[in-house]
Amino acid sequence: MTVMTEIPMREHANAASRRGGAPAISILVPFYRDDASALITALAPLARDPHDFEIVLFDDGEPDPELNQAICALIDGFELPMRLLTSVRNRGRAAGRNLLAGQARAPWLLYLDADMTPGDDAFLDRYHTAIATDVADAVFGGYETDEPDNPAHRLHAALSRTSDQHGAASRNAIGATAFCSSNLLVRAEVMRDCPYDEDFTGWGWEDVDWAVSASARFRLTHIDNPARHGGLQEATELLDKFRAGAINFKRLIARHPELANLPGARAARLLKRVPGQHWLRGLWARLSRSEGLPLRIRTLALKLWRASWTSEVI
Repeated sequence: MTVMTEIPMREHANAASRRGGAPAISILVPFYRDDASALITALAPLARDPHDFEIVLFDDGEPDPELNQAICALIDGFELPMRLLTSVRNRGRAAGRNLLAGQARAPWLLYLDADMTPGDDAFLDRYHTAIATDVADAVFGGYETDEPDNPAHRLHAALSRTSDQHGAASRNAIGATAFCSSNLLVRAEVMRDCPYDEDFTGWGWEDVDWAVSASARFRLTHIDNPARHGGLQEATELLDKFRAGAINFKRLIARHPELANLPGARAARLLKRVPGQHWLRGLWARLSRSEGLPLRIRTLALKLWRASWTSEVI
């Protein structure tokens, strides 16, 4: 496993952060083009004691300098301690999360994506309770996805609701493989002992790899404390993401052979037996992009597309 430690970067800290002090929870927000303004603005009033929290953001490569400057200006106006770390080049999802963990000052870390917002006003209070009651060493709160106004985003919302949006009871029955890398509360010492594997590059599966690895040594659990997930993508973006993610899935199965019976792996093995199945990818792509079709057909076509590319590498 590779862990990158030398990542050139600059830091912008607001006045509250420069006053120092050790918070109880460091809220860690990596982003790449996504605007974290709504998340920051929604979180700040929920921190009943500003000394209990800090927000640390990480701009991974600064692809949008104007957005970076806007975030700097925004955090300067808050009394809650906030810092923006900016990498001089893109390092990826796993490396960004490891960097944030290394820069955090609190004994507990809460990872959130920049396109998220808290599910309700008790969002941070529930995590305080989870810490106070010592429910686990890492806690995943879950997601909620609103019905999008843009028809081009309805496929992604439907896929999220069927694949990722489950209550705590269902997720606890699944176990570690139901963990995601955002809306994740975790002890800082766990991240020091079990960082994300930075050999997972691009999109996908580094969160499952981390959770399965961590569950062998630490206590992991699920609770009902969802964050609302924005950042929905169009069908073409999802098709590209799932095709590229096949390589990471191969790495996941190589590192954890016991996961070979995950639904995606089983579907890929079945497709692999179908002669010439790769010729059907064009059909599955067209069905996925066809907004006039029922969403259940489009999501099935998208899953078949993903399984087809996975069949090439397992």
